[in-house]
Amino acid sequence: MKQIVAYVPNLMDRSRFGDTVQFVQEPSDLAAVKADLILIDLSRGEVLSHLPSGSRVIGFAPHVDTETLQAAKAGGCAEALPRSVFFKRLPALIGRQDD
Repeated sequence: MKQIVAYVPNLMDRSRFGDTVQFVQEPSDLAAVKADLILIDLSRGEVLSHLPSGSRVIGFAPHVDTETLQAAKAGGCAEALPRSVFFKRLPALIGRQDD
């Protein structure tokens, strides 16, 4: 089973992830993470400076925040998705055994 870690400070958003995802509390906690997939809320800009190497990272932000979405792609995210797209894809992202 692949290991999935997420930085999602919003508790309402966290409730949508189920119990297969391990959450970190602070962006700086990501630096030491060893996971197959890391999911991040891009609303906290400092999160990009703490991304570990070797993990696939997918971030989400409001669709109107195109600057943040573009910065996330440039900053190491494999994908930076609008919130609506991210949460629509979330079951497949956390339920997959391989990418």
